[in-house]
Amino acid sequence: MKKEKQILVAIDFSKCSIKALEFAICIANDINANVLMVHVDKEISSESLFSKRGNEHTEKILSSLEKLTAKYQPSLLQGKLEYKIRKGKVHIEIANQAKYSDAYLLVTGAHGVSGFEEFWIGSNAFRLVTSVPCPIITIRESFIWKQKHITNIVLPIDSTIETRQKVPIATELAKCFNAKVHVLGVYSSSLKDMKSLVDAYTKQTVEYIENEGVKCDVVFKFCENITEASLEYATEVSAELIAIMTEQEKSAKNIWLGPYAQQMVNHSPLPVLTIRSKNFYDILAKKD
Repeated sequence: MKKEKQILVAIDFSKCSIKALEFAICIANDINANVLMVHVDKEISSESLFSKRGNEHTEKILSSLEKLTAKYQPSLLQGKLEYKIRKGKVHIEIANQAKYSDAYLLVTGAHGVSGFEEFWIGSNAFRLVTSVPCPIITIRESFIWKQKHITNIVLPIDSTIETRQKVPIATELAKCFNAKVHVLGVYSSSLKDMKSLVDAYTKQTVEYIENEGVKCDVVFKFCENITEASLEYATEVSAELIAIMTEQEKSAKNIWLGPYAQQMVNHSPLPVLTIRSKNFYDILAKKD
């Protein structure tokens, strides 16, 4: 029996995390997945758990999660919307829940402020990117999603070996969404050998995507900063998602995890799909 896909959403009740929930539900409707809201509570220790204040705090969290469930379950056309409360450090507990749930995807706000814990997501988004075993989408509250479907995905390709590892996963998602993949070959150096690597990797990427029956086009750009070039191109093609790896080219002009992913998470106005190079083969094994 085929296992149902599950999308995790980090919830701190801020507007940014609600935007992440809405985004996750739209994705879940396209890929027939369940959605699990995960709230990590750092306030209550085991000693105060059964105190009056502890009970009131927990009841407030439960009430908020129940209200979200009642509001958004009707929007989830086929799957189930559930929630889980964990206690501890946010990025550790969400990563643990992703492993326990064998999550297909995690969606989280890039920034957030809530009455429960200020900057609960903002201080943890990048930690999540580097610790969660599944692909992760980070999204800003300001992102406006008019069509409620992912129709265009930007896939930057550089000269690193890791750059191609995101291609199968991004292509699989593009199939689910019936989206077009815009491959961006980026030259951050004028060295002939570096340019040849980008050319070869981009050609392999396009061949793979087309062989999978996914719509694809390709452009090449010279740039000083890969992040800026990727964001500019994503705006040009009206993309709803940019797919990256945690390891990417490093240069004096691109020092912002390997720096590229951190730049993207911190500065992209569009949702960013990040795949950890370290866990790439585990992801593929889970997919099969």
